[in-house]
Amino acid sequence: SVLAHLDGSRPDHAKLTPQPITIIDENIWNDGSVVLEDIKGQESAKRALTIAAAGRHNILLVGPPGTGKTMLARAFQGLLPPLSREDMLAVTAINSLCGHEGGITSTPPFRTPHHTASHTALVGGGANPKPGEVTLAHKGVLFMDEFPEFDRRSLDALRQPLEDRVVSISRIQGTALFPADFILVAAMNPYRGAEDGTVNLARAMRETYKGKISGPILDRIDLWIEVPHIDYETLANLKRSEGETSRARKAISIARQTQAARFRERGIATNAEMTSRDIDHTITLSPEVSDLLKLSSTKLNLSPRSYHRLIKVARTIADLDESTELETKHVLEALQYRIQN
Repeated sequence: SVLAHLDGSRPDHAKLTPQPITIIDENIWNDGSVVLEDIKGQESAKRALTIAAAGRHNILLVGPPGTGKTMLARAFQGLLPPLSREDMLAVTAINSLCGHEGGITSTPPFRTPHHTASHTALVGGGANPKPGEVTLAHKGVLFMDEFPEFDRRSLDALRQPLEDRVVSISRIQGTALFPADFILVAAMNPYRGAEDGTVNLARAMRETYKGKISGPILDRIDLWIEVPHIDYETLANLKRSEGETSRARKAISIARQTQAARFRERGIATNAEMTSRDIDHTITLSPEVSDLLKLSSTKLNLSPRSYHRLIKVARTIADLDESTELETKHVLEALQYRIQN
């Protein structure tokens, strides 16, 4: 029918009927099933979610069962700015390739694979390679609840998409390269079975999941968020904080605009995407901040990746603070979200 439309000499020449213009709902934030106002307490965790949404940082939620980790992850979806037109088309193309119905949307994807999902379902594969969950979460969120319960092979396979934002699948016929630029939101209990009352969640996690999660994977997570139990009396006395989500969205939007302007000539859009070269070219460290970073690196034995991750998170905190300069208070707050050894 397209050829018949273009070639007037064909006997079956006929003009195609014009179709209505596709209307795309842009700049509409996603109001999901959970918003920040629904979560009482956990103020530190909600602050960390705002930082993660502003800079597109990967986060790990650690806490006993029933403390609100899943609710926090669901609320995080509503903090992500609407997709740009370019990203909308990319997400729609991926969904079309996978046979998923639905029109163009500005809502970032939110994928929640079960921990029993196969390696192929998570990463992609098959005789004729098809995208997995990491690609379906492109430009959105990959929420992995019960993080250590996923197959070790699948967890290790996350290293490439977390580092390169693509996933490569090799088969005899050739290699397929799929986009996989997502924010990882991982959640886990620090121990299996009944809660033992410990408050040192890092030690409990280390003793429970020895060798389950590799160091390189944890090294690619920007924010460690503890989600402790809050006693009933405290919860009962807490009031609903109206307007919390809208205030967070406004701060996140301003921070994203600041980052877009900063990286206009560098081919990236957010702080989490910065390489060491980007950090050197775009961030000026004062003597006080440099001294604090050096002291932190020495005392905490930070790896080069951890050092750069600390600067990225601190820069996002400064953007939320609408500060052009990176200050010591921003670095000190970023240190609170460091992955616990």
